[in-house]
Amino acid sequence: MTGTPLVAVFPEVVGIAAELLRRREVAQRWTAESACPGMTVGGLAHHLAGQAGHAVALLSAPAHPVELVGVLDHYRRAAWVQEGLEGGANVEIRAAADSQAAGGPQALHARLAADLAALPMVIEPVLRGRRVPDAVHIPWQGWALTAGDFLLTRTMEVLVHSDDLAASVGVPAPTYPHEAAEPVLALLAALAARRHGQTALLRALARPQRASGEVSAF
Repeated sequence: MTGTPLVAVFPEVVGIAAELLRRREVAQRWTAESACPGMTVGGLAHHLAGQAGHAVALLSAPAHPVELVGVLDHYRRAAWVQEGLEGGANVEIRAAADSQAAGGPQALHARLAADLAALPMVIEPVLRGRRVPDAVHIPWQGWALTAGDFLLTRTMEVLVHSDDLAASVGVPAPTYPHEAAEPVLALLAALAARRHGQTALLRALARPQRASGEVSAF
């Protein structure tokens, strides 16, 4: 098999997130505001679960002749990164998630179970190097990523929003396999360095006594 370790563990990553999503605390606080301002717990749960759905849908879609970009360029271009929390793209994301949440937790659980069952089949061609061309069209962006980069972006979303959801309902954040966590942390560090500069990130990680402030990736 030729896929990266992250690709291989992606179904496990989604399975860990599913355990969090099925916790009774999530259902109990479904309509309360989450740790992400302007989004309910149910909306956040749908946004988190939706990463598996995106993987199934886009890895199953036929090749599309659009520009292939690198993962850092993907975030440089994405409107939700460039805009503030009240920018149009971010408002739309929150509104869509809260709208989906109106169906309640059981509807989410059913959809997530179907996506978990489908993931191994759509990931197998990536693992075996049989995805030709290796380009996943991101329709809401208008460009494509390699399958590995696309799944890295989905894994980042899962890890970050798992922490958001756990904080929203007062439970411990899940621990994910290092094959998933390490590439996500490297991606976030690279994005943070681009945003704040190499020195600021270096000091925040290694010399906090000289750190000048926050170094968030987004």
